[in-house]
Amino acid sequence: MSGEGPFIERRGEERRGEDIVRANMPLVGHLVREMLARVPSHVNRDDLLSAGYAALVSAARGFDAERGVPFARFAAARVRGALLDELRGLDWASRSVRQRARRVDAAREELMAELGRTPTVQEVADKLGCTVEDIEHGEGDVHRATVFSLQGFATATADDIVTEPGAGPEEMLLRRERFGYLRHAVEALPERLRTVVQGYFFEERPMVQIAADLGVSESRVSQLRAEALVLLRDGLNTHLDPAMAAENPPKEGCVARRRAAYYDKIASRGTLRTRLDLTGPDGLPLAA
Repeated sequence: MSGEGPFIERRGEERRGEDIVRANMPLVGHLVREMLARVPSHVNRDDLLSAGYAALVSAARGFDAERGVPFARFAAARVRGALLDELRGLDWASRSVRQRARRVDAAREELMAELGRTPTVQEVADKLGCTVEDIEHGEGDVHRATVFSLQGFATATADDIVTEPGAGPEEMLLRRERFGYLRHAVEALPERLRTVVQGYFFEERPMVQIAADLGVSESRVSQLRAEALVLLRDGLNTHLDPAMAAENPPKEGCVARRRAAYYDKIASRGTLRTRLDLTGPDGLPLAA
């Protein structure tokens, strides 16, 4: 009889854990819908749900109410982490594909510094000792393997909003500021680069249409897209993560001066207040 007390207590804890899991299952559905709105259509919803429910059960087992954190917020962080891990597992790009992509990016940036302009695909191929087809196939592999894209900044619908926000007030302000910087960084891009970014990422137009509008080849559009993403990355790092920007400082010359002017243009487009005004208190973009 002495063992009945601990056994009953364990059973009671298990039942409470089961009740918590059942009560918070809709939270997993909300987070999965939020994630599906930002990833390619080939991502399987059931796979994400399975990973989310497993994380929810794990969160229920490790939850300590005495810490003063609501379970929904505690579980949301665990579930989001599990969903990201599941998405990373779906990335089929091999290490060699990633390494080739990094070599192409490094060669392109070196040529930009040397030539004072964006190099052609043929020039990049010559520098790497490969063919144009090798570079285009490699870029295609990387783009197909990419799980996240700038589509993640698209406005979500009401059904996609998580009822229990995972971000605290400070994190939400930082998120809204980052989005504001992104908007201003896109607006500050040179006209042709801005047209490519807006058409390809925000309007989801085929590359052949963008090429026709600009009067260039699809290969040139791909080249402009790569150049724009490098500028956006470095521009955002300059203002939001100077340590990252310091790791790869621009070389001296006209290219470095143009980049510095672009970074200054991002900063001059607004203030903290105007950047925050681009999103609502929930962090979602407001209509232009």
